[in-house]
Amino acid sequence: MRLSVVNFFKKSVNGHIFRGKYRLIKRVTPRSVQSLVREYEQTEANMKLLLHPYLTKEQSSGHAKELGKKEQIVAKWREEQLKMKPHVTIAERLAHLNV
Repeated sequence: MRLSVVNFFKKSVNGHIFRGKYRLIKRVTPRSVQSLVREYEQTEANMKLLLHPYLTKEQSSGHAKELGKKEQIVAKWREEQLKMKPHVTIAERLAHLNV
């Protein structure tokens, strides 16, 4: 109980503890440096892959045609259209009033 009372009256930083004039600053540890180095190495590897792609421009230009991606998308869109109700104009709505 006494430890909780001590912690209750402990002074802390006002507001957000990691921003502002009286902020708490985390110490740099070897573990944090190592994780940052790993993150930079991963970013460097990603940039290398993006700069030197596996396929050439000629190879990548026609791969979607061979897979039939556009036809699949159009077929899916047509199925979605069939599920929807047909478009109705105002003239069709009020056609029963023509007497």
